[in-house]
Amino acid sequence: MLVRDAMSTVVLTIGPAHTLRQAARLMSGRRVGAAIVLDPDTSGLGILTERDILNSLGAGQDPDLEASGAHTTTDIVFAAPSWTLEAAAGAMAHGGFRHLIVLDDTEPIGIVSVRDIIRCWIPARQRKTTLTG
Repeated sequence: MLVRDAMSTVVLTIGPAHTLRQAARLMSGRRVGAAIVLDPDTSGLGILTERDILNSLGAGQDPDLEASGAHTTTDIVFAAPSWTLEAAAGAMAHGGFRHLIVLDDTEPIGIVSVRDIIRCWIPARQRKTTLTG
């Protein structure tokens, strides 16, 4: 199975000036665990995750004052839609993260998460067990 089969195409995109509270509200409303952060000034792509927000709160920072751009990861690994789920899971395990932005050339077209991969693998494993049963 490929990343394109598992990825979520419901992608939340925010700017670096969004506060962490705004980002959290948008992520919660869309039921996603990460947002793509587009910085038009640097033409850069980054990712803000639930963990980034949690780390900020745990450090005692004010989510109404903290800008998403200050907590965005910009040194990220991107996935291609043609990657296997095994390759995506390997990249996640190696890098210690739970989300990959999926790029088609240079444009983000989705996000694949550990949850997406598990959601696809469980039925496949159940089918395999039933067939070999």
